[in-house]
Amino acid sequence: MPRLPRAALLPLQLALLVGAGAPEASVSAPRSLVWGPGLRPGVVLPVRYFYLQAVDSEGLNLTRSPPGQTLFKVVIKSLSPKELVRIHVPKPLDRNDGTFLVRYRMYETVSEGLKIEVLYGDEHVAQSPYILKGPVYHEYCECPEEDPQAWQKTLSCPAKEPQIAKDFTSFPSINLQQMLNEVPKRFGDERGAIVHYTILNNHIYRRSLGKYTDFKMFSDEILLSLARKVLLPDIEFYINLGDWPLEHRKVNETPGPLPIISWCGSLDSRDIILPTYDISHSTLEAMRGVTNDLLSIQGNTGPSWINKTEKAFFRGRDSREERLQLVQMSKENPELLDAGITGYFFFQEKEKELGKAKLIGFFDFFKYKYQVNVDGTVAAYRYPYLMLGDSLVLKQDSTYYEHFYMALKPWKHYVPIKRNLSDLLEKIKWAKENDEEAKKIAKEGQLSARDLLQPHRLYCYYYRVFREYAERQSSKPEIRDGMELVAQPGDDTSVCQCHRERPSREELTFKCLGNRNQNLQRGIKLPESFRGPGNVFLQSC
Repeated sequence: MPRLPRAALLPLQLALLVGAGAPEASVSAPRSLVWGPGLRPGVVLPVRYFYLQAVDSEGLNLTRSPPGQTLFKVVIKSLSPKELVRIHVPKPLDRNDGTFLVRYRMYETVSEGLKIEVLYGDEHVAQSPYILKGPVYHEYCECPEEDPQAWQKTLSCPAKEPQIAKDFTSFPSINLQQMLNEVPKRFGDERGAIVHYTILNNHIYRRSLGKYTDFKMFSDEILLSLARKVLLPDIEFYINLGDWPLEHRKVNETPGPLPIISWCGSLDSRDIILPTYDISHSTLEAMRGVTNDLLSIQGNTGPSWINKTEKAFFRGRDSREERLQLVQMSKENPELLDAGITGYFFFQEKEKELGKAKLIGFFDFFKYKYQVNVDGTVAAYRYPYLMLGDSLVLKQDSTYYEHFYMALKPWKHYVPIKRNLSDLLEKIKWAKENDEEAKKIAKEGQLSARDLLQPHRLYCYYYRVFREYAERQSSKPEIRDGMELVAQPGDDTSVCQCHRERPSREELTFKCLGNRNQNLQRGIKLPESFRGPGNVFLQSC
């Protein structure tokens, strides 16, 4: 697993500067605000984060970056000088609306806790310093909270998720034996992309059904991350790793639909939706393995609204015919639209006619005032990142959706365009002629996306889906033949001391034996590969 060079990490104390120079008098450190999940020790995330709101001396929130050169400093220390801890803290992200986003990734767990000082110049901001009483766990520490309700409360998980409620209306009960009989036959052929999972005693097992299951690396990593944080319900389910949702049976049909879990839904399918592999993976690898993630995008939204190029913009692959239409429209209307195809696969014969555009960094998209969101093979997974920018999103009407779409409304959070793009130019002209209204819609969309797409809410969403699913299972989950254990990382990145009560090796042996007897009584069977002498669960222990 990649590790940051020690030269880039200051042990115990990290000082961050935004800009340089003397603080401006217009910012009041005591009146400014600091809040967010990164100030709560129990919110364990790959990257912890919190927010700053600059407030002036009269108590008014600044709505743009503080004037002149501004100076913020964040200092993070271990409460105990005996504890050496590596923490990577990049510069706070200036969101260009008077707020800043502070991120930090911990590489070790601290027992005593952390002290976070937030300063503007030499003054403490708001209630700084903030004390996070230990233990404060890092991402790879396996120490799940055994009370899921307490964990959800700590994360301030939403009381309701309308998309989850809608998805499960088709499934008042879930027959695991029916799933076992039907799913491999219907969806597990050579072209299949299904992975069959069972979670028992917070251990994860799986088997692949079909040829195209390499993306199980993404489902594995988020399940393991979730299991390190909270005790998951015993559950047996099937994840579709392909692009298209699978279950098209209607509720009133016989046999009825099966609860397949997918990353993308559609109006004519019944799949249960999870956050996409793209935003899940970028959350896990933020500040390490990826550049674009749900946090970094917020500090890289390009010039201010008034200084953006007043055109609509698109770059992407040729994964849908309407994208080719965009390029042709761009050639005919260059004053309104800048669109290009960066890679040809589906319509290779069109490359000579339409040309191939150079790749451009995603942050540079936001140099343009309007962003065109057109489906790819399914929903365009760039959409959450576009919504987090401060450009106006022109969204194609689509039958496909991701887990958060239900909360976003046309003309409030984005401007809708017809599926055949026949009104796109008209909508671009409208935006140019109604600049203030366009700016307002762009801001409403951005604010809603910032709330809906907070990384800790992804974990809330995953857990709630599994809880709802588990409650509907009509029989107990089993570890099926062909399944293998998906192990937690075993290298030194996962070393930590879990302060919750953990059983000793002797207690664990008895627990395993007890689990065996309990599971036999409950009718849960293990394949022979999971049994050792005396039928002890070797791998699951």
